[in-house]
Amino acid sequence: MLELNGIRALHAVSATGSISSAAAVLHLTTSAVSQRLAKLEREVGQTLLERHSRGVLLTDAAKLLVDRADKILALVDQTEAELEGHRGAVVGEVSVAGFPTAARGLLTGTLTSLAARFPALSPRVSELEPDVSIPLVIRGDLDIAVVQDWFNVPLNLPPGLSRTELLDDVADIALPAAHPLAARTTVDLAELHSDRWISWTPGSGCYEWLLYTLRGYGIEPRIVHTAGEYATQLALVQAGFGIAVIPRLGRESIPEGVRVVPVQPLLSRHVYAVWRSGGDRRPAIRATVAALSRTARAATP
Repeated sequence: MLELNGIRALHAVSATGSISSAAAVLHLTTSAVSQRLAKLEREVGQTLLERHSRGVLLTDAAKLLVDRADKILALVDQTEAELEGHRGAVVGEVSVAGFPTAARGLLTGTLTSLAARFPALSPRVSELEPDVSIPLVIRGDLDIAVVQDWFNVPLNLPPGLSRTELLDDVADIALPAAHPLAARTTVDLAELHSDRWISWTPGSGCYEWLLYTLRGYGIEPRIVHTAGEYATQLALVQAGFGIAVIPRLGRESIPEGVRVVPVQPLLSRHVYAVWRSGGDRRPAIRATVAALSRTARAATP
């Protein structure tokens, strides 16, 4: 008989592309995930994963099992939700993921709220970008994802997901203190047409959004430096190497020598929580979404 632990492990590997990433999502050690996969291979009597230099590839047998697992785990999740809803208690585990600034600006407060109200609940938090977290929610390997899209580039959610709006997060422009516009109360985006830009890493949604947005206002951006962390971006701004878009949610301390100025037109992103439709029959998911909403209302990004 196939055990659900092994199926969930294979599911997570399929969604994330590696055993180590699957371990992070499942809050297990890499060794524990490998052991579950090895046991599953013994149970099915076939090889499920092929190792290569960039991670692992699923065999045909594994792909078949993952396809069936979607239905199996969906039924298990539905049954657990109905049982938990019938009991009415906010207990057990609930897994939540958020992109980095949401993890810092929303999830910590949400954990605090849940701990105070529901001590029998065991939330587990991961820091994941939407392109990783949304497939995990669809597959049932993650309960809730906090995701974002920008005002002019909406995120198309796949069918089968429910959502609730959390907040609109405004972004400002970070300028070196010596910049000619650093003393302004606001700056027009068109005034930055000749500046050098510091952006997110190429290929990320935010990097593509910045290119799309600036070109939409007639600016061909000169992106000279890229960094995934805002602290690194701000350090580059502080050193005078360019300017950057810095959202307010989860914003770190602004270093000396950097001025953060509001920009016109307003740049903002929508932040919301998503979960599998019907999953909110579980009191744990309802309680966590409510806690996210409370934390978002209290936030002042």
